[in-house]
Amino acid sequence: MTDVVSSSDAPARSGSGAAARLRKRYAKERRFKLYGQLAIGVAVAFLMLLVGRIVEQGHTAFYSHRATSEIFLDPGRVDRAYPGGANYLQLLAEQEAADLGVAGDPTAVREVRDLFSSELNFLAADAVEADPSRIGQTITLNAPLDDSADLYLKGEIKRDTPADQRVLSDRQLDWLDAWRAEGLIEARFNSALFTRSDSTQPEVAGVLGALVGSALMLLVTALLALPIGVGAAVYLEEFSPRNRLTDLIEVNINNLAAVPSIVYGLLGVALFINWMHLPRSSPLVGGLVLALMSLPTIIIATRSALKAVPPSIREAALALGASRTQAVFHHVLPLAAPGVMTGAIIALAHALGETAPLLLIGMVSFVPGVPDAVTDPSSALSVLVYIWENASERAFHERTAAAIMVLLTFMIAMNAVAIILRSRFERRW
Repeated sequence: MTDVVSSSDAPARSGSGAAARLRKRYAKERRFKLYGQLAIGVAVAFLMLLVGRIVEQGHTAFYSHRATSEIFLDPGRVDRAYPGGANYLQLLAEQEAADLGVAGDPTAVREVRDLFSSELNFLAADAVEADPSRIGQTITLNAPLDDSADLYLKGEIKRDTPADQRVLSDRQLDWLDAWRAEGLIEARFNSALFTRSDSTQPEVAGVLGALVGSALMLLVTALLALPIGVGAAVYLEEFSPRNRLTDLIEVNINNLAAVPSIVYGLLGVALFINWMHLPRSSPLVGGLVLALMSLPTIIIATRSALKAVPPSIREAALALGASRTQAVFHHVLPLAAPGVMTGAIIALAHALGETAPLLLIGMVSFVPGVPDAVTDPSSALSVLVYIWENASERAFHERTAAAIMVLLTFMIAMNAVAIILRSRFERRW
Protein backbone atom coordinates (compact mmCIF):
# COMPACT_ATOMS: atom_id res chain seq x y z
CA MET A 1 0.00 0.00 0.00
CA THR A 2 1.42 3.39 -0.99
CA ASP A 3 1.83 6.09 1.67
CA VAL A 4 0.27 9.36 0.77
CA VAL A 5 2.12 12.50 1.90
CA SER A 6 -0.25 14.96 3.39
CA SER A 7 -0.28 18.54 2.24
CA SER A 8 0.62 19.67 5.75
CA ASP A 9 4.08 18.00 5.55
CA ALA A 10 5.11 19.77 2.29
CA PRO A 11 5.80 23.22 3.75
CA ALA A 12 7.91 21.71 6.54
CA ARG A 13 10.08 19.78 4.10
CA SER A 14 10.34 22.80 1.80
CA GLY A 15 11.38 24.99 4.72
CA SER A 16 14.05 22.56 5.89
CA GLY A 17 15.50 22.36 2.35
CA ALA A 18 15.65 26.14 2.06
CA ALA A 19 17.35 26.36 5.45
CA ALA A 20 19.96 23.80 4.36
CA ARG A 21 20.65 25.68 1.15
CA LEU A 22 20.93 28.93 3.12
CA ARG A 23 23.44 27.35 5.48
CA LYS A 24 25.50 26.14 2.53
CA ARG A 25 25.47 29.59 0.98
CA TYR A 26 26.58 31.22 4.21
CA ALA A 27 29.30 28.59 4.58
CA LYS A 28 30.54 29.37 1.05
CA GLU A 29 30.57 33.08 1.82
CA ARG A 30 32.58 32.47 4.99
CA ARG A 31 35.05 30.29 3.09
CA PHE A 32 35.40 32.89 0.36
CA LYS A 33 36.01 35.58 2.97
CA LEU A 34 38.60 33.34 4.63
CA TYR A 35 40.33 32.72 1.29
CA GLY A 36 40.47 36.46 0.65
CA GLN A 37 41.92 37.17 4.08
CA LEU A 38 44.44 34.35 3.62
CA ALA A 39 45.50 35.74 0.23
CA ILE A 40 45.98 39.21 1.69
CA GLY A 41 47.92 37.76 4.61
CA VAL A 42 50.25 35.82 2.30
CA ALA A 43 50.81 38.89 0.12
CA VAL A 44 51.57 41.08 3.14
CA ALA A 45 53.89 38.41 4.56
CA PHE A 46 55.89 38.21 1.32
CA LEU A 47 56.02 42.01 1.11
CA MET A 48 57.27 42.27 4.70
CA LEU A 49 59.82 39.55 4.01
CA LEU A 50 61.08 41.38 0.93
CA VAL A 51 61.25 44.79 2.59
CA GLY A 52 62.72 43.34 5.78
CA ARG A 53 65.46 41.55 3.85
CA ILE A 54 66.33 44.70 1.94
CA VAL A 55 66.44 46.81 5.11
CA GLU A 56 68.45 44.18 6.95
CA GLN A 57 71.05 44.04 4.20
CA GLY A 58 71.13 47.74 3.33
CA HIS A 59 70.83 49.66 6.60
CA THR A 60 74.57 49.27 7.29
CA ALA A 61 75.36 51.25 4.13
CA PHE A 62 74.00 54.40 5.76
CA TYR A 63 76.92 54.60 8.18
CA SER A 64 80.64 53.98 7.84
CA HIS A 65 83.66 53.80 10.12
CA ARG A 66 86.52 56.25 10.19
CA ALA A 67 89.78 56.16 12.13
CA THR A 68 91.38 59.13 13.86
CA SER A 69 94.96 59.10 12.58
CA GLU A 70 97.96 61.38 12.89
CA ILE A 71 100.23 61.93 9.90
CA PHE A 72 103.60 63.62 10.01
CA LEU A 73 103.95 65.57 6.76
CA ASP A 74 107.58 64.81 6.01
CA PRO A 75 109.01 67.80 4.07
CA GLY A 76 111.22 65.40 2.15
CA ARG A 77 108.19 63.55 0.76
CA VAL A 78 105.57 66.30 0.49
CA ASP A 79 106.30 68.87 -2.19
CA ARG A 80 105.13 72.34 -1.22
CA ALA A 81 104.68 73.24 -4.89
CA TYR A 82 102.59 70.17 -5.63
CA PRO A 83 101.03 68.80 -2.41
CA GLY A 84 98.64 66.54 -4.32
CA GLY A 85 101.51 64.42 -5.65
CA ALA A 86 102.49 62.95 -2.27
CA ASN A 87 101.47 59.43 -1.25
CA TYR A 88 99.87 60.27 2.10
CA LEU A 89 98.42 56.77 2.42
CA GLN A 90 101.91 55.29 2.35
CA LEU A 91 103.10 57.86 4.89
CA LEU A 92 100.26 56.96 7.22
CA ALA A 93 100.85 53.21 6.79
CA GLU A 94 104.55 53.52 7.65
CA GLN A 95 103.85 55.66 10.71
CA GLU A 96 101.05 53.41 11.95
CA ALA A 97 103.25 50.35 11.42
CA ALA A 98 105.93 51.99 13.57
CA ASP A 99 103.37 52.68 16.31
CA LEU A 100 102.26 49.04 16.14
CA GLY A 101 105.84 47.82 16.52
CA VAL A 102 106.18 46.35 13.05
CA ALA A 103 108.23 49.09 11.42
CA GLY A 104 110.45 47.95 8.58
CA ASP A 105 108.24 44.99 7.72
CA PRO A 106 107.03 45.57 4.15
CA THR A 107 104.21 43.05 4.55
CA ALA A 108 102.96 44.74 7.71
CA VAL A 109 103.11 48.18 6.08
CA ARG A 110 101.09 46.87 3.16
CA GLU A 111 98.52 45.31 5.50
CA VAL A 112 98.17 48.58 7.40
CA ARG A 113 97.78 50.49 4.14
CA ASP A 114 95.07 48.06 3.01
CA LEU A 115 92.98 48.98 6.06
CA PHE A 116 92.53 52.56 4.85
CA SER A 117 90.73 53.92 1.81
CA SER A 118 92.69 55.68 -0.90
CA GLU A 119 90.30 58.58 -0.31
CA LEU A 120 92.74 59.57 2.46
CA ASN A 121 95.15 60.85 -0.21
CA PHE A 122 92.58 63.42 -1.37
CA LEU A 123 91.64 64.48 2.17
CA ALA A 124 95.27 65.03 3.16
CA ALA A 125 96.08 66.82 -0.11
CA ASP A 126 93.13 69.19 0.38
CA ALA A 127 94.27 69.94 3.94
CA VAL A 128 97.84 70.71 2.81
CA GLU A 129 96.73 72.82 -0.15
CA ALA A 130 94.48 74.84 2.16
CA ASP A 131 97.42 75.53 4.51
CA PRO A 132 100.88 74.69 3.08
CA SER A 133 102.48 75.71 6.38
CA ARG A 134 101.37 72.35 7.78
CA ILE A 135 104.22 70.65 5.89
CA GLY A 136 106.71 69.50 8.51
CA GLN A 137 103.98 69.20 11.15
CA THR A 138 101.72 66.41 12.35
CA ILE A 139 98.08 66.72 11.34
CA THR A 140 95.06 64.73 12.54
CA LEU A 141 92.63 63.27 10.03
CA ASN A 142 89.47 61.23 10.27
CA ALA A 143 90.68 58.69 7.76
CA PRO A 144 88.05 56.60 5.95
CA LEU A 145 88.61 52.88 6.30
CA ASP A 146 88.70 50.42 3.44
CA ASP A 147 85.47 48.58 2.67
CA SER A 148 86.78 45.29 4.08
CA ALA A 149 87.74 46.88 7.40
CA ASP A 150 84.40 48.66 7.48
CA LEU A 151 82.53 45.39 6.93
CA TYR A 152 84.43 43.73 9.78
CA LEU A 153 83.53 46.54 12.17
CA LYS A 154 79.88 46.19 11.06
CA GLY A 155 79.96 42.48 11.84
CA GLU A 156 79.66 41.38 8.22
CA ILE A 157 83.08 39.69 8.32
CA LYS A 158 83.49 37.24 11.18
CA ARG A 159 86.71 36.46 12.97
CA ASP A 160 85.83 32.76 13.20
CA THR A 161 85.76 32.53 9.40
CA PRO A 162 88.81 30.58 8.15
CA ALA A 163 91.66 32.93 7.24
CA ASP A 164 91.80 31.68 3.66
CA GLN A 165 88.13 32.62 3.17
CA ARG A 166 88.35 36.28 4.23
CA VAL A 167 90.29 39.24 2.86
CA LEU A 168 91.64 40.40 6.22
CA SER A 169 94.39 38.59 8.09
CA ASP A 170 94.29 37.83 11.80
CA ARG A 171 96.86 40.56 12.40
CA GLN A 172 94.70 43.14 10.64
CA LEU A 173 91.70 42.12 12.73
CA ASP A 174 93.79 42.50 15.89
CA TRP A 175 94.82 46.01 14.86
CA LEU A 176 91.22 47.01 14.16
CA ASP A 177 90.07 45.64 17.53
CA ALA A 178 92.88 47.52 19.28
CA TRP A 179 92.05 50.82 17.56
CA ARG A 180 88.38 50.40 18.40
CA ALA A 181 89.20 49.63 22.03
CA GLU A 182 91.31 52.80 22.20
CA GLY A 183 88.41 54.85 20.84
CA LEU A 184 90.23 55.74 17.62
CA ILE A 185 87.45 54.36 15.42
CA GLU A 186 83.97 55.86 15.24
CA ALA A 187 80.88 55.24 13.14
CA ARG A 188 79.46 58.19 11.21
CA PHE A 189 76.56 58.80 8.89
CA ASN A 190 77.70 57.86 5.39
CA SER A 191 77.06 61.17 3.64
CA ALA A 192 79.12 59.97 0.66
CA LEU A 193 76.22 57.69 -0.26
CA PHE A 194 74.17 60.75 -1.21
CA THR A 195 76.90 63.26 -2.17
CA ARG A 196 79.04 61.12 -4.48
CA SER A 197 78.51 59.22 -7.69
CA ASP A 198 79.52 55.73 -8.69
CA SER A 199 83.06 54.61 -7.95
CA THR A 200 85.21 51.52 -8.26
CA GLN A 201 85.79 51.76 -4.50
CA PRO A 202 82.65 50.81 -2.59
CA GLU A 203 83.49 52.87 0.50
CA VAL A 204 83.20 56.11 -1.51
CA ALA A 205 80.52 55.07 -4.02
CA GLY A 206 77.24 57.00 -3.97
CA VAL A 207 73.91 57.35 -5.73
CA LEU A 208 74.04 61.08 -6.56
CA GLY A 209 74.87 60.68 -10.25
CA ALA A 210 72.24 57.98 -10.77
CA LEU A 211 69.70 60.01 -8.81
CA VAL A 212 70.23 63.08 -10.99
CA GLY A 213 70.20 60.92 -14.11
CA SER A 214 66.86 59.38 -13.10
CA ALA A 215 65.42 62.83 -12.39
CA LEU A 216 66.49 64.13 -15.82
CA MET A 217 65.07 61.03 -17.50
CA LEU A 218 61.72 61.46 -15.76
CA LEU A 219 61.71 65.12 -16.77
CA VAL A 220 62.15 64.19 -20.44
CA THR A 221 59.56 61.42 -20.09
CA ALA A 222 56.99 63.73 -18.48
CA LEU A 223 57.51 66.55 -21.00
CA LEU A 224 56.88 64.16 -23.90
CA ALA A 225 54.50 61.50 -22.61
CA LEU A 226 52.04 63.68 -20.70
CA PRO A 227 50.94 66.13 -23.43
CA ILE A 228 51.03 63.49 -26.17
CA GLY A 229 49.28 60.84 -24.10
CA VAL A 230 46.58 63.13 -22.72
CA GLY A 231 46.02 64.72 -26.14
CA ALA A 232 45.68 61.34 -27.83
CA ALA A 233 43.27 60.12 -25.16
CA VAL A 234 41.10 63.23 -25.40
CA TYR A 235 40.89 62.95 -29.18
CA LEU A 236 40.10 59.22 -29.17
CA GLU A 237 37.47 59.53 -26.45
CA GLU A 238 35.79 62.84 -27.33
CA PHE A 239 36.38 63.75 -30.98
CA SER A 240 37.36 60.75 -33.10
CA PRO A 241 34.70 59.07 -35.25
CA ARG A 242 33.71 55.53 -34.34
CA ASN A 243 34.96 53.41 -37.24
CA ARG A 244 37.28 50.51 -37.90
CA LEU A 245 40.37 52.69 -37.94
CA THR A 246 39.81 54.05 -34.44
CA ASP A 247 38.90 50.57 -33.23
CA LEU A 248 42.19 49.29 -34.65
CA ILE A 249 44.10 52.13 -32.94
CA GLU A 250 42.46 51.38 -29.60
CA VAL A 251 43.27 47.67 -29.85
CA ASN A 252 46.91 48.44 -30.67
CA ILE A 253 47.21 50.89 -27.77
CA ASN A 254 45.95 48.20 -25.40
CA ASN A 255 48.39 45.71 -26.90
CA LEU A 256 51.32 48.14 -26.61
CA ALA A 257 50.70 48.39 -22.87
CA ALA A 258 51.55 44.67 -22.61
CA VAL A 259 54.69 44.74 -24.78
CA PRO A 260 57.83 43.75 -22.77
CA SER A 261 59.95 46.75 -21.86
CA ILE A 262 63.06 45.29 -23.49
CA VAL A 263 61.33 45.64 -26.87
CA TYR A 264 61.15 49.40 -26.28
CA GLY A 265 64.87 49.31 -25.55
CA LEU A 266 65.55 47.67 -28.90
CA LEU A 267 63.38 50.30 -30.58
CA GLY A 268 65.33 53.04 -28.79
CA VAL A 269 68.65 51.66 -30.00
CA ALA A 270 67.45 51.40 -33.60
CA LEU A 271 65.57 54.69 -33.74
CA PHE A 272 67.25 57.17 -31.42
CA ILE A 273 70.86 55.96 -31.44
CA ASN A 274 71.50 54.25 -34.77
CA TRP A 275 69.22 56.42 -36.92
CA MET A 276 68.95 59.77 -35.13
CA HIS A 277 72.50 59.53 -33.69
CA LEU A 278 71.52 60.87 -30.28
CA PRO A 279 74.16 60.51 -27.54
CA ARG A 280 74.30 57.03 -26.11
CA SER A 281 73.83 56.49 -22.38
CA SER A 282 72.16 59.88 -21.95
CA PRO A 283 69.00 60.87 -20.04
CA LEU A 284 67.63 62.22 -23.32
CA VAL A 285 67.57 58.81 -25.00
CA GLY A 286 66.46 57.14 -21.78
CA GLY A 287 63.61 59.62 -21.41
CA LEU A 288 62.52 59.10 -25.02
CA VAL A 289 62.42 55.33 -24.57
CA LEU A 290 60.52 55.57 -21.29
CA ALA A 291 58.12 58.07 -22.86
CA LEU A 292 57.24 55.55 -25.58
CA MET A 293 56.75 52.91 -22.92
CA SER A 294 54.57 55.16 -20.73
CA LEU A 295 52.29 56.45 -23.50
CA PRO A 296 49.88 53.45 -23.59
CA THR A 297 49.40 53.54 -19.81
CA ILE A 298 48.74 57.29 -19.79
CA ILE A 299 46.30 57.04 -22.72
CA ILE A 300 44.35 54.19 -21.13
CA ALA A 301 44.20 55.90 -17.73
CA THR A 302 43.13 59.23 -19.26
CA ARG A 303 40.39 57.60 -21.32
CA SER A 304 39.08 55.82 -18.23
CA ALA A 305 39.02 59.13 -16.34
CA LEU A 306 37.13 60.81 -19.19
CA LYS A 307 34.60 57.97 -19.35
CA ALA A 308 33.95 58.37 -15.61
CA VAL A 309 32.63 61.93 -16.14
CA PRO A 310 28.80 61.74 -16.45
CA PRO A 311 27.39 62.48 -19.94
CA SER A 312 25.11 65.07 -18.32
CA ILE A 313 28.13 67.38 -17.89
CA ARG A 314 28.74 67.38 -21.64
CA GLU A 315 25.07 67.72 -22.44
CA ALA A 316 24.59 70.63 -20.03
CA ALA A 317 27.58 72.50 -21.47
CA LEU A 318 26.37 71.97 -25.03
CA ALA A 319 22.83 73.00 -24.07
CA LEU A 320 24.14 76.31 -22.72
CA GLY A 321 25.79 77.10 -26.04
CA ALA A 322 29.32 75.82 -25.51
CA SER A 323 31.10 74.28 -28.46
CA ARG A 324 32.30 70.68 -28.36
CA THR A 325 35.85 71.84 -27.69
CA GLN A 326 34.75 74.18 -24.91
CA ALA A 327 32.64 71.46 -23.30
CA VAL A 328 35.60 69.07 -23.26
CA PHE A 329 38.38 71.41 -22.18
CA HIS A 330 36.39 73.69 -19.85
CA HIS A 331 34.21 71.10 -18.13
CA VAL A 332 34.98 67.44 -18.85
CA LEU A 333 38.78 67.48 -18.71
CA PRO A 334 39.02 69.51 -15.44
CA LEU A 335 36.66 67.04 -13.78
CA ALA A 336 38.74 64.12 -15.08
CA ALA A 337 42.03 65.75 -14.01
CA PRO A 338 42.44 63.73 -10.75
CA GLY A 339 42.24 60.45 -12.67
CA VAL A 340 44.53 61.78 -15.38
CA MET A 341 47.15 62.89 -12.84
CA THR A 342 46.92 59.62 -10.96
CA GLY A 343 47.46 57.57 -14.13
CA ALA A 344 50.34 59.80 -15.23
CA ILE A 345 52.15 59.59 -11.89
CA ILE A 346 51.75 55.82 -11.72
CA ALA A 347 53.09 55.52 -15.28
CA LEU A 348 56.12 57.67 -14.39
CA ALA A 349 56.72 55.68 -11.20
CA HIS A 350 56.66 52.49 -13.25
CA ALA A 351 59.11 54.03 -15.72
CA LEU A 352 61.43 55.00 -12.85
CA GLY A 353 61.93 51.34 -11.97
CA GLU A 354 62.59 50.08 -15.50
CA THR A 355 66.01 48.59 -16.16
CA ALA A 356 65.98 46.43 -19.31
CA PRO A 357 65.49 49.24 -21.90
CA LEU A 358 68.12 51.39 -20.19
CA LEU A 359 70.68 48.58 -20.33
CA LEU A 360 70.22 48.33 -24.10
CA ILE A 361 70.82 52.04 -24.69
CA GLY A 362 74.15 51.94 -22.84
CA MET A 363 73.30 53.27 -19.40
CA VAL A 364 75.04 50.25 -17.91
CA SER A 365 78.37 51.98 -18.55
CA PHE A 366 80.45 53.17 -15.61
CA VAL A 367 79.77 56.90 -15.18
CA PRO A 368 81.60 58.42 -12.18
CA GLY A 369 80.31 61.99 -12.55
CA VAL A 370 77.03 63.86 -12.21
CA PRO A 371 75.28 64.80 -15.50
CA ASP A 372 74.85 68.52 -16.10
CA ALA A 373 72.42 68.18 -19.02
CA VAL A 374 70.14 65.62 -20.63
CA THR A 375 72.78 64.90 -23.28
CA ASP A 376 75.56 64.01 -20.82
CA PRO A 377 76.42 60.37 -20.09
CA SER A 378 74.55 59.18 -17.04
CA SER A 379 73.25 56.23 -15.12
CA ALA A 380 69.93 55.57 -13.39
CA LEU A 381 68.98 54.21 -9.98
CA SER A 382 67.60 50.96 -11.35
CA VAL A 383 70.70 50.42 -13.50
CA LEU A 384 72.98 51.27 -10.57
CA VAL A 385 71.30 48.49 -8.57
CA TYR A 386 72.08 46.08 -11.41
CA ILE A 387 75.72 47.24 -11.65
CA TRP A 388 76.41 47.10 -7.92
CA GLU A 389 74.78 43.70 -7.44
CA ASN A 390 77.08 42.24 -10.11
CA ALA A 391 80.22 43.83 -8.63
CA SER A 392 82.78 41.49 -7.11
CA GLU A 393 83.40 43.48 -3.92
CA ARG A 394 81.22 42.37 -1.05
CA ALA A 395 80.66 45.92 0.20
CA PHE A 396 78.76 46.74 -2.99
CA HIS A 397 76.02 44.31 -1.97
CA GLU A 398 74.97 46.38 1.04
CA ARG A 399 75.03 49.47 -1.14
CA THR A 400 72.83 47.64 -3.63
CA ALA A 401 70.19 47.22 -0.92
CA ALA A 402 70.63 50.87 0.08
CA ALA A 403 70.10 51.98 -3.53
CA ILE A 404 66.95 49.82 -3.66
CA MET A 405 65.71 51.55 -0.52
CA VAL A 406 66.29 54.96 -2.12
CA LEU A 407 64.53 53.82 -5.30
CA LEU A 408 61.58 52.39 -3.37
CA THR A 409 61.33 55.61 -1.36
CA PHE A 410 60.94 57.65 -4.55
CA MET A 411 58.41 55.21 -6.02
CA ILE A 412 56.38 55.13 -2.80
CA ALA A 413 56.46 58.92 -2.64
CA MET A 414 55.20 59.20 -6.23
CA ASN A 415 52.41 56.69 -5.59
CA ALA A 416 51.51 58.51 -2.36
CA VAL A 417 51.20 61.76 -4.32
CA ALA A 418 48.87 60.00 -6.76
CA ILE A 419 46.70 58.71 -3.91
CA ILE A 420 46.58 62.12 -2.24
CA LEU A 421 45.61 63.87 -5.48
CA ARG A 422 42.89 61.34 -6.17
CA SER A 423 41.42 61.50 -2.66
CA ARG A 424 41.53 65.30 -2.59
CA PHE A 425 40.13 66.14 -5.98
CA GLU A 426 38.05 63.10 -6.88
CA ARG A 427 34.31 63.63 -7.15
CA ARG A 428 31.64 61.04 -6.53
CA TRP A 429 28.90 60.93 -9.13
